[in-house]
Amino acid sequence: MASTTARPALSDEQLAELFALIKGADSVELKLTVPVSDRSRGAAALGVDPLDGQIRQVYFFDTPQLALNKRGLVVRARRIQRKGDDSVVKLRPVVPPELPAELRSSPNFGVEVDAMPGGYVCSGSMKRSLGTTSVKDVLAGQRPLRKLFSKEQRSLFAAYAPDGLELDDLSVLGPIFVLKLKFAPEGFERKLAAELWLYPDNSMILELSTKCAPSEAFQVAAETRAFLTERGVDLGGEQETKTKKALQFFSKRLREEGSP
Repeated sequence: MASTTARPALSDEQLAELFALIKGADSVELKLTVPVSDRSRGAAALGVDPLDGQIRQVYFFDTPQLALNKRGLVVRARRIQRKGDDSVVKLRPVVPPELPAELRSSPNFGVEVDAMPGGYVCSGSMKRSLGTTSVKDVLAGQRPLRKLFSKEQRSLFAAYAPDGLELDDLSVLGPIFVLKLKFAPEGFERKLAAELWLYPDNSMILELSTKCAPSEAFQVAAETRAFLTERGVDLGGEQETKTKKALQFFSKRLREEGSP
């Protein structure tokens, strides 16, 4: 049975803020962290075959003290099975109307609201597609880190990073081994994505998500919640942020190793 654990409801002020953020966003992603202990039963209820999952390696770049994260800046690169690599420079939180017009008009920049039970965050991401060995070459020391990022990404980084901190100065925080599967469960008209993040300490985060247009966010949220509840998926588990957990884990390791 799905958990009936009560979650703090958003206040009227928070709902008003969420509505305004969604109105100014390009897309909305609805997320739910599922208790890992419930993954097998949940997979069976949703008709998920783990062997259909795509393997990914996720790397973050920051200082051991997480100087970028404290500025609301996330720098990441991924290796993706059967696809090319990619990189992103992300700002969060952001308020869409306050973003520079030049940034907002870039075809490589998008604003998305991530909403989960009891919380939400609006972020802006500048993305770039890469070759199949780009990340591997940088990690092997064959190319400098900055080569993973476009001119637009480097400009965004420079505008928000602490003074004097360059991309090539950053430490590698990773990798995180990820299995991702997109699927269309029977009885539900939308596609869902399942991501299992496997951390080096053997802990895991299992997340279900679906994306939608801002205009349909609240309707899709209600429909998704009803569907998952009907399938017995636990909606009451502790909500964890994949990126936050990764940054905290690897920054602690770097500090313990005495990285500058």
